[in-house]
Amino acid sequence: MARALRDAPLRVVYLDHVARWSGGEIALARLLEALDGDVEAHVILGEDGDLVAALEAIDGVTVEVLPMEAALRDTRRGQVVPGRLPFRTLSMLTRYVWTLRGRLRELRPDLVHTNSLKSALYGGVAARLARVPVLWHVRDRIADDYLPRPAVRLVRLASRWIPNAVVTNSVSTLGTLPAGVRASVLYNPVVPDIAPEPAAPRPATDRPVRVGVLGRLAEWKGQHVFLEAFARAFPDGEEQAWLVGSAMFGEESYERRLHDLANTLGIADRVVWRGFRDDVPAELRELDVLVHCSITPEPFGQVVVEGMAAGLPVVAARAGGPLEIISEGYDGLLVEPEDVEGLADALVRLRDSAELRLSLGQAARLSSQRFSPVAAAQRISLVYAEVTSRT
Repeated sequence: MARALRDAPLRVVYLDHVARWSGGEIALARLLEALDGDVEAHVILGEDGDLVAALEAIDGVTVEVLPMEAALRDTRRGQVVPGRLPFRTLSMLTRYVWTLRGRLRELRPDLVHTNSLKSALYGGVAARLARVPVLWHVRDRIADDYLPRPAVRLVRLASRWIPNAVVTNSVSTLGTLPAGVRASVLYNPVVPDIAPEPAAPRPATDRPVRVGVLGRLAEWKGQHVFLEAFARAFPDGEEQAWLVGSAMFGEESYERRLHDLANTLGIADRVVWRGFRDDVPAELRELDVLVHCSITPEPFGQVVVEGMAAGLPVVAARAGGPLEIISEGYDGLLVEPEDVEGLADALVRLRDSAELRLSLGQAARLSSQRFSPVAAAQRISLVYAEVTSRT
């Protein structure tokens, strides 16, 4: 439990435009659980969804849905061009900001904490209008390898005057913000006991090795790289490729392409399509190796830490957040992004050595403890105290 830094809990309103069980929203739930009464937490979401019930199940957390029109909520990053937003979208945004401003004035929180990039923009403006200090939690790289260039310019400009303070999910993300922005790093909280201690290496005859990728199916997540590397590493045999996750945010065409690719590579009968699963620990317990293969730098790499916390050997792309998480050869392996051959070689190494899988997994489990929810709660409590003491 994070130590309370004042006599009465801070009243904090958390904002997110979606209520879907995704990376940033999972991290928010874990953070609120770990704060455990140190804040009086009220969450305002732009839609109804699975996240509502998950947050309401946390002691001391209240949730409300302030409905945002789908056309506004689902505006894609590529459509965010300053001065070129359609009038209807701009009108919806203005109304929503004004409504949220009124709600914040009613709630009178000590602080607003935005949990997504969209909520940072609309929520930051609403908080400023309501005269409430605002903390941006930036989980996206503000760079044109991750966001469209107009969106990068907009967010970087806004970061200079909207938030009272910023926390980012990695040093890599922090480095994409303008110099002079008051910011610090808060790694995403991951449950350290997500799986039991790793067992002794399985005998080679136990079952085929299972290699998996966990996360939403999206091109930048690189599942196509994984399938190509798997096919190169294991052109025949009984090894299995598990894909845990489904397409979100209009990316269904990519999912169809992945199925076509598996057929083209001749591995369709060894690819296991798990779809969306909310029991992450159960999925990780079924794997022998976890792969992270994003083709653009990952802002953090929450799934990397989840795999490590489960005692799995993890092979991750050598870019962005994973570089801050994995010590090469000690608690995981790193390969260059989109390096199909390098990833295939790493998979063969791990398939051929149960001892290597075990040693990497055991070290990974220990390393993952620095990303515990308790550590995150302690850090954010200090940031809250600093921001509110300045305003």
